[in-house]
Amino acid sequence: MEDQATPRELSRGLKSRHIQMIAIGGAIGTGLFLGSGSAIHLAGPSLILAYIITGFFAYLMMRAIGELLLSNTNMRSFIDFVREYLGEKWEFAIGWAYWLSWASLAMADLTATGIYLRYWFPALPQWVTPLIVIVILVTLNLVNVRWFGELESGFASIKIFAILALIIIGIIMLLTGFKSHGTSASLTNLVNYGGFFATGAKGFILAFPMVIFAFTGIEMVGLTAGETENPNKDLPKAINSVPVRVGLFYVGAMIIIMSIYPWKALDATQSPFVQVFSGMGISFAATIVNFIVLTAALSAANSAIFSTSRTLYVLAKNKQAPSFFGKISRQQVPVNGLVVSSAVFLGAVLLNYFYPSQVFTLITGVATMSFIFVWIILLVTHVRYKRINPAAKLNPFKMPLYPWSDYLTILFFVSILGILVWDPATQISVIATVIFFIAMVGGYSLLKWNKQN
Repeated sequence: MEDQATPRELSRGLKSRHIQMIAIGGAIGTGLFLGSGSAIHLAGPSLILAYIITGFFAYLMMRAIGELLLSNTNMRSFIDFVREYLGEKWEFAIGWAYWLSWASLAMADLTATGIYLRYWFPALPQWVTPLIVIVILVTLNLVNVRWFGELESGFASIKIFAILALIIIGIIMLLTGFKSHGTSASLTNLVNYGGFFATGAKGFILAFPMVIFAFTGIEMVGLTAGETENPNKDLPKAINSVPVRVGLFYVGAMIIIMSIYPWKALDATQSPFVQVFSGMGISFAATIVNFIVLTAALSAANSAIFSTSRTLYVLAKNKQAPSFFGKISRQQVPVNGLVVSSAVFLGAVLLNYFYPSQVFTLITGVATMSFIFVWIILLVTHVRYKRINPAAKLNPFKMPLYPWSDYLTILFFVSILGILVWDPATQISVIATVIFFIAMVGGYSLLKWNKQN
């Protein structure tokens, strides 16, 4: 019989292979498979450099998060460290901003599932698919955390296979002199059509928000600390593999694509993966890639269910959210946070019904803004930890080149926020996110003042 005096805690049911695949899945989003076509059109070959730069700073951010997590593995997630080193106000603001990050990303990807499935079923209403997806994913996530790990492992495996297939096929095309649009596949195609910076500095700079969106969710491995079987071993291994993943999956894929095809010949409205596979004579290439991007969208929705429920759980435990969200089921899953967050995601179903064409752009902008805000605050938390914690010198997993690595990474992300403000296409999303963030900080201060009086 269960001891009622002992409160339930999250289980450490995520094994090493789960953590590695979750980290990989977090680094590979729908932006690579679907959005890279428009990014190539905008930046040309310089997009490769944008991925290298962003990947470098994403790695530094992950190292900062990793050092925080390994300084105290009893903490449930990086949100606990914000509370420890920046105070309750920032924990409240960042916790809820992170919840918004994943909620908006979930809505974007649930919207995408409706679009992708209509490829095979054009008569299917766009709002039906998100409803079905949420029901299935919630049911599986309620079983136990290991099911989440298994789902993410499966989704990540499909994405990895697709990228490796692209790279292998591309290498074959390069070695055999494959011809397309009147030119042979060659690495010189990266500079033959207007140079490496063919669209100039403006195109190169405007590509960064698209690249950042592809990386959203990379920090999610930091939420698994409280449910990881061996965090001291598995977290450093997952974080240190970020450069390899970025180099292989993003940079490698972009080099192959723009070496095979003149970048100007790529259709900005079509996935470049479709064009490469079609070039090899694979008649059902569009069907394959549509399945892959559908998988990537399902992976993001699954990750959102995990992340939002764990965020609400941590906030509830720290009295920054209703205690209702701190309830743990017999399966050691934060059931209330999971169900409520998923119910909010179903707002995407209604948005798809009333505004099927405008939703995706708005909520992807909000997601990108929210994630960047959270990343910046996590880096500030790391700086604070290093300054005031004497034990930081003993941490075996140190941030390289501290403190300059922290400052440069913060500056980089602030610059991306500047680009989002500058670009008219994302200004509405910027305004909405800033209002939400200010409301969180101000709301906490008001609640605290009411309690004191």
